[in-house]
Amino acid sequence: MANMLDELGNDIREEGLDVNVIAKKVPVTIGAGSVIFEIALWVLGIIPGIVFQYKKTKAENYLMQLEQKIQHNASQIDNYLEQRVVVLQNCARLLDKAIDLDKTTFENIAKYRSGANQEESRNMIADQLDNVSKSVNIAFEKYPDLKAHNEIEDAMKQNMYLQREITAARELYNDTVNAWNTAIFEWPTKRIVAARKGFTTRIPFIASGEMKKKARDVFF
Repeated sequence: MANMLDELGNDIREEGLDVNVIAKKVPVTIGAGSVIFEIALWVLGIIPGIVFQYKKTKAENYLMQLEQKIQHNASQIDNYLEQRVVVLQNCARLLDKAIDLDKTTFENIAKYRSGANQEESRNMIADQLDNVSKSVNIAFEKYPDLKAHNEIEDAMKQNMYLQREITAARELYNDTVNAWNTAIFEWPTKRIVAARKGFTTRIPFIASGEMKKKARDVFF
């Protein structure tokens, strides 16, 4: 039998492929078969019904714990984003340029801490910070003498460090989101619980438009 995927075959894309994260939440649903399955367990006897009920309780507890882990991981990203806001503000002041962060940036930070549109707001803040960082870098490179200023150099290093930490925190967040998106569709217990609780998939962190644009630049 031939391999279904042949890495040496002719069906390849010479031009490459640019992919994007689909910002869509998929609700968990169950059909009549799941209901019949539960009823059948009780019909078979009290013990199978009780055992399945216990397993559903365990599944619900697991999903609740996983949700708390997602919140914790998201909070780590928030903390690094807030630190980066402060560092970029300091850079702008030190450079004495009109590079101001829109006050809505801070309003949005407070908003996604409340739990409303978390993924969308967090991506928007990251995108805004990437744009501000680019403006600061342009100003920094425009005046080579500024590189001798220790405070400015330290601030730029902090900005780079925080960006790396944000990337690492994103990866951790995305891993937990992937665990959630997988778990809620595990039939029977987790999927039944997720469907009745109205759970949906979660959207992983998306790279900002500024970062994607930079990735396509010619560096040499």
